Amino acid sequence: MKEIRDGVKSNKLSSSESFSSQPLVLDIEDFKGDFSFDALFGNLVNELLPAIQEEDADSLEGNSNTGGNDALPNGRSTQAQSSPLFPEVDSLLSVFKNSCSQLVELQKQIDGRLYNLRKDVAAQDSKHRKTLSELEKGVDGLFDSFARLDSRISSVGQTAAKIGDHLQSADSQRETASQTMELIKYLMEFNSSPGDLMELSPLFSDDSRVAEAASIAQKLRSFAEEDVGRQGVTMQSVPGNATASRGLEVAVGNLQEYCNELENRLLSRFDAASQKRELSTMAECAKILSQFNRGTSAMQHYVGLRPMFDVEVMNTDTRLVLGDQDSLPSPSNVARALSSLYKEITDTVRKEAATITAVFPSPNDVMSILVQRVMEDRVPKLLEKLLVKPSLVHPPPMAEGGLLLYLRMLAVGYEKTQELAKDLRSVGCGDLEIEGLTESLFIDHKDMYIEYEQASLRQLYKAKMEELLSESQLSGESTGSIGRSKGASISSSHQQISVTVVTEFVRWNEEAISRCILFSPQPANLAANVKTVFTCLLDQVSQYTTEGLERARDGLTEAAALRERFVLGTSVSRRVAAAAASAAEAAAAAGESSFRSFMVAVQRCGSSVAIVQQYFANSISRLLLPVDGAHAASCEEMATAMSSAEGAAYKGLQQCIETVMAEVERLLSAEQKATDYKSPDDGIVPDHRPTNACIRVVAYLSRVLEAAFTALEGLNKQAFLTELGNRLHKGLSNHWQKYTFNPSGGLRLKRDITEYGDFVRSFNAPTVDEKFESLSILANVFVVAPESLSSLFEGTPSILKDAQRFIQLREDYKSAKLAAKLSSLWPSS
Repeated sequence: MKEIRDGVKSNKLSSSESFSSQPLVLDIEDFKGDFSFDALFGNLVNELLPAIQEEDADSLEGNSNTGGNDALPNGRSTQAQSSPLFPEVDSLLSVFKNSCSQLVELQKQIDGRLYNLRKDVAAQDSKHRKTLSELEKGVDGLFDSFARLDSRISSVGQTAAKIGDHLQSADSQRETASQTMELIKYLMEFNSSPGDLMELSPLFSDDSRVAEAASIAQKLRSFAEEDVGRQGVTMQSVPGNATASRGLEVAVGNLQEYCNELENRLLSRFDAASQKRELSTMAECAKILSQFNRGTSAMQHYVGLRPMFDVEVMNTDTRLVLGDQDSLPSPSNVARALSSLYKEITDTVRKEAATITAVFPSPNDVMSILVQRVMEDRVPKLLEKLLVKPSLVHPPPMAEGGLLLYLRMLAVGYEKTQELAKDLRSVGCGDLEIEGLTESLFIDHKDMYIEYEQASLRQLYKAKMEELLSESQLSGESTGSIGRSKGASISSSHQQISVTVVTEFVRWNEEAISRCILFSPQPANLAANVKTVFTCLLDQVSQYTTEGLERARDGLTEAAALRERFVLGTSVSRRVAAAAASAAEAAAAAGESSFRSFMVAVQRCGSSVAIVQQYFANSISRLLLPVDGAHAASCEEMATAMSSAEGAAYKGLQQCIETVMAEVERLLSAEQKATDYKSPDDGIVPDHRPTNACIRVVAYLSRVLEAAFTALEGLNKQAFLTELGNRLHKGLSNHWQKYTFNPSGGLRLKRDITEYGDFVRSFNAPTVDEKFESLSILANVFVVAPESLSSLFEGTPSILKDAQRFIQLREDYKSAKLAAKLSSLWPSS
C-alpha cells in the first residue's frame, strides 16, 4: 500500500511540473461582458485541485485499513511525517505570479488604449461644437424667414378678408337695393288710390305665397306708418306749408285693409283646417298669423271657438253641480260633482295642449290664454251660481241650510278650485300666475269670511237652544203635574246641562277651525281667525253652562219657597199640622231632588269645561303659538268666560248647603224628643243607641251627599264639605241648646255626637273633625259629677266658653248651684 501511495504522489508531482511549464494565457476579452472573478480563479486552479482531492481520499482509506499498527506512540502516523500537507503550493504560487505578470501587462495595454480614445474624443467634440454653432446660425436665419413669410401671409389674409367683407357688403346692399326696389314698387301700388286693391301684384293674391305676401305687407305697413309719423311732425314744425306733397296715408289705409283682409282669410282657412283636424295646415296658418300682432288674434280666435266655452256647456256644469233646483244641495254631493267636472276640464285642456303644441309656434302663450279663459269664464260662472252670499242681517233659516250651508259650499268650492289650479299648472299654463288668479275668484268671499263664521256659530247655537226648549216644553206637557205631586224634580231632566250638547258645540268649532286653516295660509291671519272662532265656543259654553246652572238653582229656590210656605205657628189644629207636615215632606223631597239635579248640573259643567280645555290643548294652542301673546290671551279669555259659570256654581252650592241644613233642622225638630236626653230614673238600663233624630239625619245626609261626592272633585269638593261640616256643627250645637240633659242623656248625646263624627269623618276635613271631637269632650259635662267639672277642661281652655253654655243645660244646674261654683272657678270667663 505504501508503494502505491508513493506512486500516486510521484504522478501528481509530475503533473504539477508539467502545468507550471505551460502557464495560462489571459486575454482582454476575458474581462468584457459579465466578468466573474470566481470563474477566472477557477480556471487558474481547477487543474491542480482535483489531484489534491484524490490524495486526501487515498490517505483516509489507508488509515482505515492499517488501523493502529502504523501509529507512533505519540499518535501520529509515519506517512504524515514523511510528506507535506499541501504539496501543490509551489505550483499554485507559480500560476499566481504568472497571472499577475499578465494582468500588469494587460493594464498597460488598456491604459494606452484609453489615452488614444481621450485624444480622439476631444478632437471629435471640438468638431461637433463647431458644427452646432454653424447650425444655430442657419436656424436663426430660417426663423427670420418664417416670420417675414407669416407677416406677409397675415397681410394678404387681412386684405382678402376686407375684400370679402366689401364684396359681401356690396352683395347685401345689392340685395337690399333690389328688395327696396321691390318694396317701393309694391308700396306705390298700395299708394295709388284709396280702397283700390285690384291692381296689386299677383303676389298679394296668390294663395301659395301667402307667407311672403304677409311678410312684405307687414314691412310696407311699418315703413308707411313711420313715414306718416315723420310727415306729421314736419307739417307741425313748418307752419303754413299748405303745398306739401302727399305722403303715404293712402298706402297706410290700403295696407291696413289688405292686412285685415289677409288675416281674416288666414283665420278662415285656419278654422276650416281646424274642423278637419288638418294640423299641418293649421300650423302653417298659425305661423303666418304670428306676424300679425304676434299671433294674438289667432290665439284668441282659436281659444274662443273651443266647445268647452259654449253657453250650453256652462249651463250643463251648473246642473251637474247643483242638481235639482227644488232640493237643497249637499256639500258632499257638490264636492263629488266638482271633482268630476274639474277632472273633465283638466282632461279637455290636456287634449287641447297636444293640439296647441303641434300647431302654434308659441304654445305657452296659447296655453296661458286658454287656462286664463277657463279661470275667468267657465269657473267663475259656475261659482257665481254655487256661492250666493247670504245676508248677515237676515240670514237664511236653518231649514234652508242657514249660513253653515254657504260656508261649507265656500270651503268645497275653494278647495276643489285650488286642486283644479294645481292640475292645470301641471298640464301647462305658460307664464300665467294661476294661483293668484284662483285667489281672486274668492277674494270677495274671503274678505267677509270670519264675520260669516261668527254669525253661523251664533245661528247654530240659537237653533240648538230653541230645539232644546221645544223638547223641554213637549216633555213638560206630556208629564203634566204627576212628577210634582210625587215630589219629583222641579227642573226636568231634559233641562239639565248635556255633555253631548257641549260636544256638539266643539264639533261646530272644529269644523270652523278647519275652514280657518283652509282660508288663512298666513300664520298671523290664521291665529287671529282661530282666536275669534274659539272665542265663540267659549261664549257658547259659558252661556249654556251658566244658564243650566241657573235653571238648577231655580229648582233649589223653588224648593226653599215650598219649605217656607209650610212653616206653621205653634197654635194650630192637629189636622192642619198633619197637612202641613205632609206638605213639608213633599217640600223636603223637592229640595232633595233639586239638590241632586244641581249636583248633576255641576258635574256636567265640569265635564264640559274639561272638554273645552282638552280641545284647546289638542287643536287650538298650536295654531296660536306662532303669534306672540295670542296663546296667553286665549287662556285668559277662557278663564274669564268660565268665571260666570263658576259664580253660578258657587251660589248654587251655597243654596245646596242651605237646603241640606233646612232638612236637617226639620228632621231634628220633628224627630228629636225631650226624653231622648232626659231619661227618667226608673232603674231601666240606659239606651246607648243613637237617637231616632240622629239616625234620620245621618241617613238623610248619607243619601243626599252621595250626589255631591260623585259630582264634586278636588278643591271644590273639599271646600263644599268643609263648609257643610261647619254648618252642621253649628246647627247641632244650636239644636242641643234647646234640651236639658241628665247623666244618662249625656251618654246618649255622646253616642249621637260619635255617630255624627263618624259620618263627617268621610268629608276628609280636619277642622270639622276637630270641632266634633270638641263636642264629644263638651258632652262630658253632663256625665261627671258637679265637683269634677273644674278638672274636666284642664289643658283645653279654648272650649271653656262653650263648656259654660253646655253646663247650663244640666238638669241639676240650678239645684247644685253650679252658676256660683263656676263663677268662682272660672272668674275670667
